[in-house]
Amino acid sequence: MTWEELMSLKSTIMAAVCALSMSSFIGVHAVSANEYEAELMAFAGDVKGWISDPVVIDAIKAQNAENAGLGQADIDALDAQWRAETSAASRPMIDEVLANDLSKFLMQKSEESEGLMTEIFVMDNKGLNVGQSGVTSDYWQGDEAKWQQTYSVGPDAVHFGEVELDESTQTYQSQLSLPVVDPADGSVVGAVTVGINVELLQ
Repeated sequence: MTWEELMSLKSTIMAAVCALSMSSFIGVHAVSANEYEAELMAFAGDVKGWISDPVVIDAIKAQNAENAGLGQADIDALDAQWRAETSAASRPMIDEVLANDLSKFLMQKSEESEGLMTEIFVMDNKGLNVGQSGVTSDYWQGDEAKWQQTYSVGPDAVHFGEVELDESTQTYQSQLSLPVVDPADGSVVGAVTVGINVELLQ
């Protein structure tokens, strides 16, 4: 066997080993969101039931009216303030949102789920948080699929995030996002994202 043939064989073996290693890694650590699509879709029905509660609808509509005049520069400034507060000792903006009635409602829903719903946050018609069960990393979700593929699509939209391993809890989780529909007239007023521990889905 020539030197060139030997090096070619070595390259082929190394490529095969790498491919096998990557395949094994993916099999252990990655889970497709589609594997839980049926369960997530069924759970979406439950979520739709309680996001039509007046505490949810009224809070979103009030913020929509309050923020009607906001431009993108205003939104970016609010998001920057929120992000800064997530690592600050003083966080008046975050604390104000967490203290509102909608956030308390969402915290209760999360607690009642006994670990199934790991996070819940509701967004307005600009993608800004209205209420949440815990602190999110950002305040504006309008540049993300969870809002763009729900509020912007229509009342029947559903968006599933990828199933990912949460390092802090060592559980597999996915985000389910839905538009929030005003039962009074069928209009889409906002959106909701629910983090779900897929290992607890029935």
